Amino acid sequence: MSRPQSTYFIPKIDNEQTAALPALEFRGEIRIIDREEQIEEACRYLNAHPAIGFDTETRPSFKAGVSYRVSLLQLSTEERCYLFRLNKTPLTKPILRLLENPAIKKIGADVAGDLRSLRQLRHFRDGGFIDLQTIAQEWGIEEKSLRKLSAIVLGKRVSKAQRLSNWESATLTDKQQLYAATDAWASLRIYEKLMQTPKNK
Repeated sequence: MSRPQSTYFIPKIDNEQTAALPALEFRGEIRIIDREEQIEEACRYLNAHPAIGFDTETRPSFKAGVSYRVSLLQLSTEERCYLFRLNKTPLTKPILRLLENPAIKKIGADVAGDLRSLRQLRHFRDGGFIDLQTIAQEWGIEEKSLRKLSAIVLGKRVSKAQRLSNWESATLTDKQQLYAATDAWASLRIYEKLMQTPKNK
């Protein structure tokens, strides 16, 4: 007996279909970490959760041969997202321990690229990372971008309007904060929905 169709996700979605969906926005608390003394308490909170959303942002370069180091690390639970401003604070041991801890799942899209960027700041051995681009295939999903994964799995689109903004500006705007928090939180939401859905056979 076959499973009902509602347990399956469509394999692909085009840009027009995605754009027509309602926007996904993080409604929890956003905390900016831009001083080293704030880091330990933030990591203590994150360490108490078995799974967190993960993402990074880097200041875009519009000149050939010019590139920047990663500016922002986003780590989110269902209720709270921390934005670690890595252009203002170091990648300290409490953050590294969290990134290395295999018992805490860190969920993102294109995780390898984000980890490469972080290792340019400081070397560490990652543990517990889950890449949505890899696991989504188990549900028959062929899309790779977070925007389209969100559209297929959650039925909502993730805005990319702030992606090319300056992540090293003196102060992050409200729109930048919301964009960054939503990206990390969306990964967690997508993962949780996948875990609740039977896989395609």
